[in-house]
Amino acid sequence: MSFYISLSGLKASQTDLSTVANNVANVSSTAFKKSKAQFGDIFAAAPMQTTSQVAGQGVRVQGVTQQFTQGTVETTDKTLDLAITGEGFFTVKGEDGNVGYTRNGAFAVDENRFVVDTTGSRIQVFAVDPQTGVPTGATTGATPADLSDLQIPTTLNGAAGGAQLTSVGVSKAGLVSAVYADGSTVYLGQVALASFNSQEGLRQQGDAHWTSTVASGDPMLGTANQGLFGAVNSGSLERSNVDITEELVNLIAAQRNFQANSKAIEAANTLTTTIVNLRT
Repeated sequence: MSFYISLSGLKASQTDLSTVANNVANVSSTAFKKSKAQFGDIFAAAPMQTTSQVAGQGVRVQGVTQQFTQGTVETTDKTLDLAITGEGFFTVKGEDGNVGYTRNGAFAVDENRFVVDTTGSRIQVFAVDPQTGVPTGATTGATPADLSDLQIPTTLNGAAGGAQLTSVGVSKAGLVSAVYADGSTVYLGQVALASFNSQEGLRQQGDAHWTSTVASGDPMLGTANQGLFGAVNSGSLERSNVDITEELVNLIAAQRNFQANSKAIEAANTLTTTIVNLRT
């Protein structure tokens, strides 16, 4: 039995090592969220058995959960680099029409002047009045179907021969505005942020992207600086929330646990060999 107990310890230590290694590998990944392995003991006894005389049967991995703590915000001076300080996720739509959520605000414009992230997904915004910037629809209770792609035309209203685009701005509330050569200011949309009842229930997609699941609940959409949503900082990016010093300490602890379980297997093997050789 001790072989299997120690074997479960080895497997748990391997999972812990893999989790820490993944955190360390992504220390420079934009908006990466570190993970932590959680473990629980295994115990079993017959209904009429005295549990105080029964040892446990080892350990099992309960899950590997992500830690959605705030990462360090780094200044980049690029207008379309956006960082959320506080709660919320950017809402993006991929080429396949699937909606995802991310904290990676490294946005740029594609050949059609749509604002896209590093995976080519288009950021979603609430439609606003071009002159006042006031949302034209309700933001409370909205669904991803109520959102639209953000496009930044190079000329005023996209008209041929119109005034040329001179600058783009994004406010703390996520309101995107464009200024043109004739002095006109046009509001293009307001960045839609999403929140969830259980962030740990989100499904990872890689590249700091997640999709909603039954465990996470449906997204609650809203605008920045309102209610539970944080502010949008233009010209900044959120870095990984991995603390390299803490991860290296965890790495040493996981390594020691692996070595200890290996020693337990070695001791059990020595005892078994001794018993087998009693008759010889």
